[in-house]
Amino acid sequence: MSSPVDESLSFPRLQARSLRFTLGVPRNLTVSPDGSRVFFVRTPDGSSRTGSLWAYDADKGEETCLVDASALLGAGSEELSAEERARRERSRESAAGIVGYAMDDACEVATFALSGKVWVARTRSAGALALPTAGSAIDPRVDPTGRRIAYATDGSLRVIGVDGTLDYPVVEPDGEHVVWGLAEFVAAEEMDRFRGYWWAPDGESLLVERYDESPVETWYVADPADPSRAPVEHRYPAAGTANALVSLWHVRLDGTRTEVVSDRETFPYLTRVSWTSHGEPLVQVMSRDQKHAGVLAVELDSGETTLVRAQSDDVWVDLMPGVPAYAPGGRLVTLEDHADTKTLFVDGKPVSPKGLQIRRVVSLGAEGAIVTASQDPTQIHLHAVGWDGETVPLAEGPGVWSGDERGGTAVRVREGMESPVPTVTVMRHGSTVGTITSHPLDPGLHPEVSFLEAGDHGIRTAVLFPRGHVVGSRAALPIIMNPYAGPHAQRVLHSAKAYLQAQWMADQGFCVVIADGRGTPGRGRAWDRAIRDDVAGVTLEDQVTALETVIDTYGGDVDRSRVGIMGWSYGGYLAALAVLRRPDVFHAAVAGAPVTEWRLYDTFYTERYLGDPAEQPEIYDAHSLMVGLDKIDVLPPLMIVHGMVDDNVVVAHTLRLSSALLEAGKPHSVLPLTGVTHMTPQEVVAENLAQLQVDFLRTALRA
Repeated sequence: MSSPVDESLSFPRLQARSLRFTLGVPRNLTVSPDGSRVFFVRTPDGSSRTGSLWAYDADKGEETCLVDASALLGAGSEELSAEERARRERSRESAAGIVGYAMDDACEVATFALSGKVWVARTRSAGALALPTAGSAIDPRVDPTGRRIAYATDGSLRVIGVDGTLDYPVVEPDGEHVVWGLAEFVAAEEMDRFRGYWWAPDGESLLVERYDESPVETWYVADPADPSRAPVEHRYPAAGTANALVSLWHVRLDGTRTEVVSDRETFPYLTRVSWTSHGEPLVQVMSRDQKHAGVLAVELDSGETTLVRAQSDDVWVDLMPGVPAYAPGGRLVTLEDHADTKTLFVDGKPVSPKGLQIRRVVSLGAEGAIVTASQDPTQIHLHAVGWDGETVPLAEGPGVWSGDERGGTAVRVREGMESPVPTVTVMRHGSTVGTITSHPLDPGLHPEVSFLEAGDHGIRTAVLFPRGHVVGSRAALPIIMNPYAGPHAQRVLHSAKAYLQAQWMADQGFCVVIADGRGTPGRGRAWDRAIRDDVAGVTLEDQVTALETVIDTYGGDVDRSRVGIMGWSYGGYLAALAVLRRPDVFHAAVAGAPVTEWRLYDTFYTERYLGDPAEQPEIYDAHSLMVGLDKIDVLPPLMIVHGMVDDNVVVAHTLRLSSALLEAGKPHSVLPLTGVTHMTPQEVVAENLAQLQVDFLRTALRA
């Protein structure tokens, strides 16, 4: 049930206040081993950002607040260290309070960080205790046996008893730029690996990442709005430059340690680590060009490793969530490409069916795996895949599904087109027990979406007109393309929540079009790899194809002479690219936080798609927005928006493009956002920015 809409607030203000209508919705769901309880984080309503820890009794169908984060904070506000802020920026986390937690194997002890402190809770009772830890704590995790908690602080990894006794460092920095126990920048930003240490199943030792940023170039991120503040030093591994030196160590509780042996010269990237009770620790390492990866089993006493699975691809090897890992019985589980299908492999053999594109491995059990997967890329479903290959859908109906099951209890989370509020259903031994309550803010609108398949590639495309629009009943509307369209990201899904902002934009008098071209997930290897060395050309071509299909489909309802494009991050790059390269098609653009020169973006992402700039300078030149500006006769109206303290796509991208446009005599607008990073969670900024973009496009397109 959603909270009622405040009609005095605009939609952009509601969206910013609710963090895109995610507040008040259960998240981070964990089913206990016996299936009796489901744990989750939820804020008290759709506008409060302070999350608390809850438990759902699967036998009684009742919810209980275990830890009220607001009560723990009292009248004080939450304080975050610079390291914790950076970590949340990498994970795009804007909420507050309890944003994540870790539990022992029995789900009897939970730990979390709050305002820099480590807290521990016993899940059979309410309340939590702050432990007397040193420094500002990051990423506390209780060991699988529930006796100790490890946490990172000031470059060290420390361990403390759950009763607050014996807080001490197990490893400490051994160099000025050395950090233990945290993921380095590219791992957190691009590999979806946010952890830097892993407990042994018996709780007696840990695998710990050590990274040394000494070789990485130092950049300086300044806030020009506050000239009294010194710039922040930021080690940024730009394409073609040095990465952090990363190693992995087996660390015992007495502080003795053994380095995990691997060929770091050939495989410098540490991409995945898994340590279960079903076998030795597994480590996935990857070459700098990302064409080769190895899954290594670690012998703990010596640190020596054995290759248990080699993975190669002549374009790149994909990183997949949840694998590699050992399943019960010591089965090695990976996700790999087979017959143009992302396939579940067990001990090197494909077991899931052709055409079922597996997105992630949710959990591994004695009989098989639970996965999310797609046949239609606009929908994601839950499936059980047996070790013998038998595959069974776990949920019926269209939409985007997620969830898990343990101990006879299944949790099913569904986002569908009929409501922007997801449903969280709990089933016990096959019978529905009830639902876990959601109460996000009511957005005050419901998207009216039509889906198309564009061109020979069947580009999935969503089209939104003003609500209540009747075909042929009014003058042709200007079109706004609103892509992300970057590799490994997706926007066209059967989820009403995904189109709330697009519907608001359409209601301002536009036809809004969102298209997922080649490179987006859920379509197989050939679709993914089509963008290699030509990300700009392929993604822009697919947007044009989708646009032409919309024009052919809706005829007099849309005006092809008034086409705008707007986007953020890669979508911002694509928006600027569109008016620079195809002004015959696109007549105005709003480019938010765009990458404008790929030599200024990070190694792992950029080199995967464009290679090494030293080896392929012509590819980088072809993707730079600063090249060829003198060949443009008339530049369509272009507004560039950028957060001034963005440490991911630094503001130098926009400043350099603006300078080059000025030098070429091309008028344009730049909107700097002071104090804003790559995210714009501030309510007033988000509201006014949305209205400024609408006004700009209305004027530019004579709407």
